[in-house]
Amino acid sequence: MSNNLPDIIIGAGAAGLMCAIEADKRGRKVLVIEHAEKVGKKILISGGGRCNFTNIYAKPENFLSNNPHFCKSALARFTPQDFISLVNKHKIKYHEKKLGQLFCDGSSKEIIDMLLKECKDAGVEILVNCKVSKINKNNNFTVKTNLGEFTSDSLVIATGGVSIPKMGATDFGYKIAKQFGLRLTEIWPGLVPLTWNKKELKLFADLSGVSVDSIVSYNNVSFRENILFTHIGLSGPAILQISSYWNKGEPLTINLLPDKNISDELLANISSRMQLDNFLSMCLPKRFAEKWCEIFFPSKPVNQLKEKDIVFIAKQLHGWQVIPSGTEGFEKAEVTCGGIDTNELSSKTMESKKVKGLYFIGEVVDVTGWLGGYNFQWAWASGYAAGQYV
Repeated sequence: MSNNLPDIIIGAGAAGLMCAIEADKRGRKVLVIEHAEKVGKKILISGGGRCNFTNIYAKPENFLSNNPHFCKSALARFTPQDFISLVNKHKIKYHEKKLGQLFCDGSSKEIIDMLLKECKDAGVEILVNCKVSKINKNNNFTVKTNLGEFTSDSLVIATGGVSIPKMGATDFGYKIAKQFGLRLTEIWPGLVPLTWNKKELKLFADLSGVSVDSIVSYNNVSFRENILFTHIGLSGPAILQISSYWNKGEPLTINLLPDKNISDELLANISSRMQLDNFLSMCLPKRFAEKWCEIFFPSKPVNQLKEKDIVFIAKQLHGWQVIPSGTEGFEKAEVTCGGIDTNELSSKTMESKKVKGLYFIGEVVDVTGWLGGYNFQWAWASGYAAGQYV
């Protein structure tokens, strides 16, 4: 290490803390700078306060990027089991909620306490309420802050994206990339609720709170989980997942009855005098079934349905076409899609190809995971990767 200078990591979130721990294990001197008043604010609110800290099924296919191969190296070198081993070491109890999603039995604070304990044991120095005003590079990096000026021969940017600005998210990382001549890809809100246009808002607003198990599809991507009607649009896991892929102005297709063939169900009961809305209520929430009939097909006894009626009903329930007006934006987005162009970085070390000693990790990079612990796994893996080389 030149002149005993520390490695500086800007951002004390999941990726930044993991990088600090790993670098210090190698005997490096590490300083972590955090502009907020405490570390890991996004970790604290994640998973409803229980931190969905990884997904046991995480693999490269669960991530979006202009270069889908970029994440493979880091994910292979630090796996979900590696992080689980760390959790077990600290005796944190956890459970699988569904689909490989691991949550703390207690609270997210346990994960933060674990990371801070690892940092303390390794000798990592952390400064909070430390706001960076300027970064320069000659032979070394000079970082000017409200708490003084720091010099380093390695600088790691782990400041995340711009999602959830009320938690302190900023475009700091993108500005630093631009300052040093690194390309950025387009950014957009991911894992975000979608909004209705005015017409659909009037039709569906009173369904707020209704949840329907569905398959939501866009182009060649599909997700099977619940959709949730809100007072301004659609949310729920399946909608959040597809939102990262969706392009404004284009339709989504929603199969509202993924486990049934409604044509077969109706034909099998074609002599029934039951009203259609009551019949649909046997496999859909009652409020939704009634509203659906009100909007798409006036309820009548099943035995009065004609063949063309059944074809229409099946088409609408298995292939409902929805064109949202937009999203709820970065304010409600769980992640920022896009970011530092991965062609600018080494997939092995996360170091800039143009600027020696400059690293980017975590959400600030153009790698975005699915809902369900995948983005944390990218944070751990990319932080670990950089931590081996700073």
